Formats: sequence, structure tokens, C-alpha cells
Amino acid sequence: MPTVFNKNGYKFFFFSNEGNPLEPCHIHVRKNGALAKFWVSDKCSLAENYGFTSKQLNEILEIINLNDKQIKEAWNGFFFE
Repeated sequence: MPTVFNKNGYKFFFFSNEGNPLEPCHIHVRKNGALAKFWVSDKCSLAENYGFTSKQLNEILEIINLNDKQIKEAWNGFFFE
């Protein structure tokens, strides 16, 4: 489970086995038992949410948008290099 970074108590990560065939670039976020999954592309979007409030989801999405390049680089580096 590669961790890309931690920010404001949120852990941003992906699983090393992301399906067969490999799903498109995305990031999982965990904090205090809550978990969410976001698609990371030109326009990032929520895929799944288990326990985060809408306020937290907006904060997470802002963090993802500010760090989308780092997330994509980590994803591509892990799965394609």
C-alpha cells in the first residue's frame, strides 16, 4: 500500500494491486476510520465515500487538485516504471 503523502491528518495512498485490468489513476484517502476514493484526471472527482462529511470531501478534493501532479507521478512510477 504505497503512501503518496500525508496532509492535515489524511493519508493519501493507493493499493499495489489495483485490479486487473488496472483501473485509471486514482487515490484513496483515509482518516479516523473514514475512507474515500477519488479519480485523478484533468478533473478530479469522487468515486466512493465511506464516512467523510461533505466539508471533509471538499477539503480532500482541494488537496488532491493542488497535488495532482505528484499523485500522477507516483501512480505512473509505481505501475509503469
